[in-house]
Amino acid sequence: MAELTEQQGHLKSVIEQQQSLSQEVQQLNAALENKRAMFTKLQGVREYLEQTGVELPKEEEATEEATAVEPEVAES
Repeated sequence: MAELTEQQGHLKSVIEQQQSLSQEVQQLNAALENKRAMFTKLQGVREYLEQTGVELPKEEEATEEATAVEPEVAES
């Protein structure tokens, strides 16, 4: 087999990089679809819980509780 010219070597490298990026894009698209599906499911669960009357504590109450639970830090 004949040696590749410098330009042919560059072309081969570009094609390999393009194929690698194509595979990476396909993997990212699959991951994105999985995340979208999970988001949609979680949205449905949230809507169900909210419609059945489940609520989180008001932010003021949560802030007060968080402040009361925080440990004191000793200064050096």
